[in-house]
Amino acid sequence: MTSSPSRSLLILDELGYVPFSKAGSELLFEVVSRAYERQSLIITTNLPFESWTEVCGSERLTGAILDRLTHKVHIIEANGQSYRLEQSRKRLAKRQKRASKD
Repeated sequence: MTSSPSRSLLILDELGYVPFSKAGSELLFEVVSRAYERQSLIITTNLPFESWTEVCGSERLTGAILDRLTHKVHIIEANGQSYRLEQSRKRLAKRQKRASKD
């Protein structure tokens, strides 16, 4: 029985929450390029691909990043309510209920 080499997983959470500087975009490209077809990546973002240029700053660099990220990929779209927002609403409702009892 042969064993396969272990593969690591890299998770980039909330990509695009804050725009990258030019150096930051170049570093992201470097990370994605090094991981490409060698390492598993999970990227979470609330931005459609069309908006990534605004985050990365360069159409050419964004295209190169997306080219690598979207090759042999599984895209999971979750279009639902934010669980954080829902929890905040529940907390607020509880506070209001307690305040009305006082």
